[in-house]
Amino acid sequence: KVCKRKCAEVQRCTPCKQPRCAFPVPEGGVEDGGGGGSGDASSNSGTGHCHLCPLDVIDTSSINRLPSSILLKVFSHLSVKERCLCASLVCKYWRDLCLDFQFWKQIDLSGLQQVNDDLLVKIASRRQNVTELNISDCRGVQDHGVCSLAAHCPGLQRYTAYRCKQLSDLSLSSLALHCPLLAKVHVGNQDKLTDDALKKLGEHSSELKDIHLGQCYSITDEGMVALSKGCPKLQRIYMQENKLVTDKSVRAFAEHCPELQFVGFMGCSVTSLGVIHLTGLRNLSSLDLRHISELNNETVMEVVRKCRNLSSLNLCLNWSINDRCVEIIAKEGRSLKELYLVSCKITDHALIAIGQYSSTIETVDAGWCKEITDQGATQIARSSKSLRYLGLMRCDKVNEETVERLVVQYPHIVFSTVMQDCKRTLERAYQMGWSPNTSNAS
Repeated sequence: KVCKRKCAEVQRCTPCKQPRCAFPVPEGGVEDGGGGGSGDASSNSGTGHCHLCPLDVIDTSSINRLPSSILLKVFSHLSVKERCLCASLVCKYWRDLCLDFQFWKQIDLSGLQQVNDDLLVKIASRRQNVTELNISDCRGVQDHGVCSLAAHCPGLQRYTAYRCKQLSDLSLSSLALHCPLLAKVHVGNQDKLTDDALKKLGEHSSELKDIHLGQCYSITDEGMVALSKGCPKLQRIYMQENKLVTDKSVRAFAEHCPELQFVGFMGCSVTSLGVIHLTGLRNLSSLDLRHISELNNETVMEVVRKCRNLSSLNLCLNWSINDRCVEIIAKEGRSLKELYLVSCKITDHALIAIGQYSSTIETVDAGWCKEITDQGATQIARSSKSLRYLGLMRCDKVNEETVERLVVQYPHIVFSTVMQDCKRTLERAYQMGWSPNTSNAS
């Protein structure tokens, strides 16, 4: 928001009548995230006012003496909505600044429900230097809008469209065809996406480095193998609950994408037979193996031994992971900093081993591990020199009195339990000015 000048000697500035937005917004305006009435803003369009900005008390004469580079820096901290519906309406000079090309290189429209194809088409026709687009949760955008933008913006590098269930293979195929520099594609939770789109990416997107396909349930090994063969520069691949993705896909990525650093196959139909192939990835730094149906301890230990750069390992929801496996991880994981063990079959011995053998692990989450007791929590806090976070959520054999004592004894460690998390939340609320009295009044 533009600051009000409250000095008595500053005279009021008559607002200029300007278009509501650099690009015409669909009828009804851009929906306010908090449910604010866009109708109010449109009703004031005849006067040039925006309901978000008290223009009749803004004096731009002084601030406009600043170099344009400084004003551009200030405007860079505003969202697309704030620039279109607020700053661009103050005066012609500000409107021109809001049209500067740098603001239209990275476009984040996520969550704006009234964004539709017309807006994307207008952006595409006027701004061909777009490098990043985020349309997550924009239910009004269809394939036509994405295809139009792809055709006019060949420099697009990063594309994010989470939960756009209305989009099909046509959108992603068009991006692959027209945007040869595409490096990041995050399209999680798109039910209509199939192997055909992945094949197009494999054929045309050789620069692809980061892809997220979680909860795209129609994707199979066929599309994944084609993707891996055509995108050898991949560094990040994340899947989640893709039940038609099996060990064949894991093996293909391990063989064809040697630069992989982040790998996630949470809840996929993957077993130890596929995971073992990841031992060939020398640059692997983060591995997410949550909820793998058939994951044995020997495979996990071998991955930790071979992948010397591994810094984050997520084994949550794998009941087969036991104390012996965690001990080997603590001994062999020389670069490991984060270890997630929620709902694993571990006891105090696992926590004691981490404190005894690891000098690098900073984060340990052992939530919902029912056999963890006061002894394990106390021993790891006492012996570990690197530990900074210990998750004990719903470890019911750990007494809250013990945790309270540990909080005092080891202030450098964050202990996470239901009670401790509630206390931290309340403390942050008080720091931000909240009080029970104001809450009741509202």
